[in-house]
Amino acid sequence: MSTVFAVQEDPRKNILPALDFGSIEYILEDRDQVTFDPVPWVRRIKTALRGFTEDDYILAIGDPAAIGIACSIAAQVTGGRYKMLKWDRQEKRYFPIAIDISRTLSSSVK
Repeated sequence: MSTVFAVQEDPRKNILPALDFGSIEYILEDRDQVTFDPVPWVRRIKTALRGFTEDDYILAIGDPAAIGIACSIAAQVTGGRYKMLKWDRQEKRYFPIAIDISRTLSSSVK
């Protein structure tokens, strides 16, 4: 079964529809904020995503810096391929987006 890695808890948001894609695991607590020294946060997010696979998802919720770190680490762990869940306000549900930066990078580099 897939895991949905929610970058950060947000008690004001209902992310239960993400359960359609797998069990939810939070990476950071709601009050955590990446500071001017991101090293401890990179370590913490790396530890949380050490078992991340191409079958799992990143749920981009919370601190934008933490979301960027999580996506970077997910790409690093899988060789550039990962999936995200994007919320559609009109449909009121998540849609999966497959990202493959390895293909994009290699085709754009000359």
